[in-house]
Amino acid sequence: MSEDEEELYDESETSGLDSPLDDVDTEEDTYEDAIPAPAEAALENDFERLVKDIQTSDGVSSAGVLQREWDFRVPDEDTFRDDLREASGIGKRKKRKRQRRIGPTLSHQVRALIGQGNQAYVDNDLQEAMRTMQEVIRIEPRAISAWTVLAQCYEDKHEPQKALQLRIVAAHLRHDAEEWERLARQSKDLGYHQQALYCYSKLYSLDPTNVDALWDRAALAKEANDLRTARHSLLAILKHFPRDTTVLTELRPILIELSDFALCASLYEGALEHHRSLYPLGHALDPFLSKESTSPVEFGLMEILVLADLYNTMNQYDRAIQTVRRGWRWIQGRASQKFWDVCEDDREYDLPPEEGGIPVQRYGDVQPGYYPLDINARHRLAISRIKMGDLGEGKMHTTIVLSQDVLDYAALFVEIADAYFEREMYNDARPIYETLGAESATSSLYVLLQVATCRRMQGDLREASEVYKQVIEADQSNNDAKMKLAELYEIMDEPRKALELVYQVIDSRKRRPPQAEDSNVDRATPQPTASLFDEKSQMRQKGKAANKQGRLSLAELKALEEEREKEVVTGYKRVEELWPGILGDHPDDQAEREWILEAEKLIDMFRETRNLFLTTKNYDFRGMFPKRRSQRRTDGADEDRMASRLELNERDKHVRRGRDDGLNPERVDSFRGVSFDNWLRVFMQYAFTLTKRGDHAPAEEVLRHILMSNAYRSKEMQATIRLAIITCAISMGNYPIAVEQCRKLINTYQFNNEPFRILMSSLSGGLRATDSFISSTLQKHLFRELRLSDAVVRTPELLKWNSSSRRYNLSSTKTGEDDDGTKGGDALDEEADDIGDADPSGDKRQPRLPTKNNPMPVTIYGQLCLAAKSYQSAIFYLLHAYDYCPEDPMICLCLAISSIGRAMQRQSDNRHHLIVQGMAFLSQYRSIRRQAGDHVLPEIEFNFGRAFHQLGLHSLAVTHYEKALQLVESQGDDDVSVAREAAYNLSLIYVTTGAILLADALYRKWLSV
Repeated sequence: MSEDEEELYDESETSGLDSPLDDVDTEEDTYEDAIPAPAEAALENDFERLVKDIQTSDGVSSAGVLQREWDFRVPDEDTFRDDLREASGIGKRKKRKRQRRIGPTLSHQVRALIGQGNQAYVDNDLQEAMRTMQEVIRIEPRAISAWTVLAQCYEDKHEPQKALQLRIVAAHLRHDAEEWERLARQSKDLGYHQQALYCYSKLYSLDPTNVDALWDRAALAKEANDLRTARHSLLAILKHFPRDTTVLTELRPILIELSDFALCASLYEGALEHHRSLYPLGHALDPFLSKESTSPVEFGLMEILVLADLYNTMNQYDRAIQTVRRGWRWIQGRASQKFWDVCEDDREYDLPPEEGGIPVQRYGDVQPGYYPLDINARHRLAISRIKMGDLGEGKMHTTIVLSQDVLDYAALFVEIADAYFEREMYNDARPIYETLGAESATSSLYVLLQVATCRRMQGDLREASEVYKQVIEADQSNNDAKMKLAELYEIMDEPRKALELVYQVIDSRKRRPPQAEDSNVDRATPQPTASLFDEKSQMRQKGKAANKQGRLSLAELKALEEEREKEVVTGYKRVEELWPGILGDHPDDQAEREWILEAEKLIDMFRETRNLFLTTKNYDFRGMFPKRRSQRRTDGADEDRMASRLELNERDKHVRRGRDDGLNPERVDSFRGVSFDNWLRVFMQYAFTLTKRGDHAPAEEVLRHILMSNAYRSKEMQATIRLAIITCAISMGNYPIAVEQCRKLINTYQFNNEPFRILMSSLSGGLRATDSFISSTLQKHLFRELRLSDAVVRTPELLKWNSSSRRYNLSSTKTGEDDDGTKGGDALDEEADDIGDADPSGDKRQPRLPTKNNPMPVTIYGQLCLAAKSYQSAIFYLLHAYDYCPEDPMICLCLAISSIGRAMQRQSDNRHHLIVQGMAFLSQYRSIRRQAGDHVLPEIEFNFGRAFHQLGLHSLAVTHYEKALQLVESQGDDDVSVAREAAYNLSLIYVTTGAILLADALYRKWLSV
């Protein structure tokens, strides 16, 4: 067992009982192997506190009985039965071995009183015996025999509840584990669950090896809904039986209910590793399974699925995938095939084509395994892949799961649809919800509401309203559905229908009877009980007490905020003072380190403020102590506002009001004395400094985090932060991140060429930049933008405005066929944040549609095909660009490169035509480019030389390369990049033809540092 697991098992916590014993030392609930002495000391301490409480309350004894404080000397014990024999004269005192006495040394007066009390009990004079023993307790509360005789008297009077109370008090002095077990069972039989839990805790403190007591305590705690006590009891059992699946099965729902997913996952992970070490080859092939053991392995598929679900819940999708893959491989007896872990995809469990599997293109040396996979395990893989953004693998698994019968696997269908819905992939979630809603056995109000939401987010408002009508017909009391339908009617300019629904909601809430508070009822009708504990309201009071502990008052919070504001202002001034010292080519290292530390403190304070990172994106930062609107949900304020707005719209249809001004308070533009612009400047300076020092990961993390802040919701701020992320990524050569952010800018600023220019400038050159440029994700994204750019001019009627993503999308074609270019919309593009909704100005105007063809998207897509060596496709798209803008030299140059490149391929059927075409476009490029001035002449000569070089015409290529070098040398231009490229290509020709001396001269003049 690891040290971490031991720490988990050794946790100590009180049983949470709100009673006279609540102040007892927490040693009663520790799950350490307790030695007798500390346990006895704890019991005696509890006894002292309990008797003090009895002295000040109306307990079993009459008032004024226990009014004297007692001393705490080492106790001695006179047992009740020996005293009884001595008083009655019947029997002999049993001779026993000399042992440590329990209880104090009794005085002669007390011993005499005890004898009198015992004699009265023998004479059946219960009243006299009770009076005498109460007097003994008043004088010496630690006299065990007095408590015992008094309890027996109540037992004979047929008052078992009071007798049980007295025996519990006496048990604190006896230190007998069997007696505590007997008292716990009696309390449980009488229905005193909290009292029984207390007795079980004392039993375990005296006898830590009594596992049965822990089981009983855990079962009773679950029955009493005391989950924390049940949790600690089961963890203590796990200490005795580590990794036992039966205990884990009992503990799992408790930990999930307590949201302790990390502990639950660690326990299951430890059990899995333990069973894998016991059976290293797996279930099917391990020789120990067939020879030495006939029982099946305890840890199976269900436990693996539970562990995967826990990791998915904690957003640890990679670990969930590894758990399913490795666990199922172990179950199949293939644990030794660890080479599958190298594959990032799930080719190990691809569905064979003969079983209906969709062929998937796999790269690498490892071929698909086509191993069978349980449909529930495949469902976990699908959920993990979708939530982590690996849509290709996720959809492969989803297709297999969705091919099953919906009646048998409805729960799996719902979870897959919810995963798509969480990623705002409404086009993929909608058909699954509709499939569930089509069957009466799987349909529900939740499914129908999800269908309506998907249709609304896709812009199908009329269809969404029909679904809401069905929900309202099925449940007339569903006010949420009525309000959502009213919002749709308001958007569709049908205020009368919306107003009617709002009035219905207001009337239903007025007719709703007021709910009485449980706390008032409990106070008004207290129920007497014979238990030492408050059995009924125990858990509720414990929750309230826990919530009240540790809270600061509003005045204290404001004082604390003032102190933090002073710290921020002081830190910002220091940052401003140090910044000039770290600029330049030779910054002060000490000043730079100090600046990073001060800036890091400010950034951490900003990122740890929850008010700056609200869960909704529709509200700006309103300060640390915003004014709250009271009774917003209880008095129907939302409905009243909507009704007022609809009445005004109905009265004057030419005036369309937006949101109520009261809903948009004045926006706060600073935080703790520093404006948000200055905060953003600190963030960017911090990110740039870390990137310059080589720490790109934390810099990117900070910038990505503040993208989610409500303080930077505007499109301008979002674009600024994304440009900073792009800058850091380019500096470190992390081009995929630059491409990702450029794609988001392209989505935000639709029909704008500037994001395309940023994309091309970010990928200026180099092999890694080229790889990112020709990636499949960027190719698909640019193809969708190309289709939108073409459709906006040719068929604008097919465009549909998406209010959620604030973009135009292509709707379905008239023939009803699937449109691969538009299927999924921007959901497949992984645009998780709606930039358009982040505008604090409330400007929801749609962008103006272009009326002319835009050559930018088609040119970039042609260049992408050209970089991927798909010359024929490049010629096709670049010719379209040439039609849109024939005077652009870049388009002509790209067409020339594409034509010559296609002519050099074996698949070309007309090489000479393509070469002539390429030279024609190259000549057109020269005529247009020459108009820019003489400084571009070296570039033109180099491009001609490069074309002849590729065609194998070395003599013509040498002429143009040499002319380019002469022009650069004659102009004295500082930019010698073209000259170096020309010199390198010319040296290759010289080396090939054997002119080594000429090549050496080029190296020394142009290619040496």
